[in-house]
Amino acid sequence: MENLFFWMFMLAMALLIPGCMTVLGRSLMKNPPGEINGGYGYRTTRSMRNRETWAFAQAYSGRFWYRAGRPALAVSLLWMLLLFGRDAGTVGNAGLILTALQMVPFLAVIPVTERALKREFDDLGRKR
Repeated sequence: MENLFFWMFMLAMALLIPGCMTVLGRSLMKNPPGEINGGYGYRTTRSMRNRETWAFAQAYSGRFWYRAGRPALAVSLLWMLLLFGRDAGTVGNAGLILTALQMVPFLAVIPVTERALKREFDDLGRKR
């Protein structure tokens, strides 16, 4: 019984990162923050140069997270289902490995979006 509760907790934790990527990605695509701000959205120096770079970065990063989050969600669910009934140590260690793997697409949005911004805009934020 104790292992079941731990497995359920780890399942919820395993779905958190890809779930956030999917939900936040869709939100950035469909309802991006209209004003450049330091609190919400994809915020880097290059993305905050002007309204055009801001809008591009929100749409691009949102699309990236949404597209990466959905398969990560499915893989994470399958991963955790394969661990059902295992001891807490195995579930915990596998959950740690899964979380580390989930961080790759979660953080990959930064270099990918920055490269796209650099390709689309010059250093002053003007469209190429």
